[in-house]
Amino acid sequence: MNWTVVEGEWAELTGELKARWARLTDHDVELLDAKRERLVGKIVQRYGVLKDEAEKQVDEWIQKMGGHRAHPEELPSQRP
Repeated sequence: MNWTVVEGEWAELTGELKARWARLTDHDVELLDAKRERLVGKIVQRYGVLKDEAEKQVDEWIQKMGGHRAHPEELPSQRP
């Protein structure tokens, strides 16, 4: 999954985002407006980590979400 997909599925992913970063408020998530840099900044602010660490966490989360949210066009064909 890449950030373009995240932007497109933002409404569906906000629950998973809040589960991953519980210190983010509903208001924080609303203000993120599906922007990666805003998410990184809020993680830095709420968790007191360096920007590099926040970016790493976001990248890992995106990869994890890609594995859990496969799109039908990404699945192997069922035809013999």
